[in-house]
Amino acid sequence: MVSQQGIQGIGMTSARTRDRLVARLHEQGIRNLDVLNQIRNVPRHLFVDEALASRAYEDTALPIGMGQTISQPFVVARMTEALLNGFAGKKILEIGTGCGYQTAVLAPLVKEIFSVERISALLKKTRQRLRDLDIYNVKFHLGDGWEGWRKYGPYDAIIVAAAATELPEKLLEQLAPGGRMIIPVGPSGRQELMLIERKDEHFEQMSLGLVSFVPLVKDN
Repeated sequence: MVSQQGIQGIGMTSARTRDRLVARLHEQGIRNLDVLNQIRNVPRHLFVDEALASRAYEDTALPIGMGQTISQPFVVARMTEALLNGFAGKKILEIGTGCGYQTAVLAPLVKEIFSVERISALLKKTRQRLRDLDIYNVKFHLGDGWEGWRKYGPYDAIIVAAAATELPEKLLEQLAPGGRMIIPVGPSGRQELMLIERKDEHFEQMSLGLVSFVPLVKDN
């Protein structure tokens, strides 16, 4: 649940500015009304530095410090829509909590999110930010995204907000039968957003288009 103070905003964070962003995403092919409403309602300006707040509702990725970015709204909407298409499960594993924007968009649309982040300082700020926005159905874990979070698996869906050089074997293992994973795969400049669906003991893959993400870093 997002606070009313966060929803209202003024000036560059006004309802009109948000409506323009939602209209643009709809024109680009986003059709899930729940996802579009979340893009409208989540106060993206609270997830970036104050100096960048006036650009928060542009359809672009923005730096959030520590070598990380807040994803482009279209990409967040595309990943969320693809994840929820036909989704009948309860548990989501999110790899790359980041600033928490993707988490905030997804949280009201699912029962429970288990979110993994490798940067301690970033996770601490994000945990407080989501609490301030009355989002409580998220469990956080400081750790290596390549390892996932086996303790609470298997998961009905997995969403990965950083690009892997190859499909992470341990994430595939933590995906429940019938589950789906949305993950960018490939080197910088040649990344594809992939939809992976688990069919019993084999996996089907489909490309959702080209994207650009920070790399999914392996801890040594």
